Amino acid sequence: MKVKFGRVIALVAAASLLAVGTAGIASASPEGGKGSSSTQALAAQVLQMRDDLTKVAYAGDVGATRTDLGRLSPVLADIAAGKRYTVQTDTQQLAGLAKGRADESTRLLANPTAKPRQLPPLPLPPIPDLPGPLKIVSDLLKALLGAVTGILGGLLGSLPVPALPLPLPVPGS
Repeated sequence: MKVKFGRVIALVAAASLLAVGTAGIASASPEGGKGSSSTQALAAQVLQMRDDLTKVAYAGDVGATRTDLGRLSPVLADIAAGKRYTVQTDTQQLAGLAKGRADESTRLLANPTAKPRQLPPLPLPPIPDLPGPLKIVSDLLKALLGAVTGILGGLLGSLPVPALPLPLPVPGS
């Protein structure tokens, strides 16, 4: 009887500890942030979208790039608006700038003869140029990928942001 009672107490204590620990994870946020478990889910979604866009863009697939930009733009708009997701102000602002680059890229890919608008520069991490079919929007997409990586940094807080899945350089090029 004492053994059963001891097991029940141990099980309740373990369950309580687990509940408290996971509640702390769900409400964890970077310093000064407003993160939550929905923010973590958003980060996973944005990471997948960034990686998908990177893969098709560097494969030179214009149609798939336009499709992925079309999927990413509304998510960036939601982040920038700050209504659906609660994120830090600098992440919201970066999402607004990234959305502008996504929309401009989509516009130029739909009509390659269109004149590109002048957008304010963003600090770019070193990202290689895109292949020929997407050369017209190379700088916009590189800035967009850099901005989305910055947004992920804001969403993930102290967690490391996975690197872009860039293609390996071809030997001799």
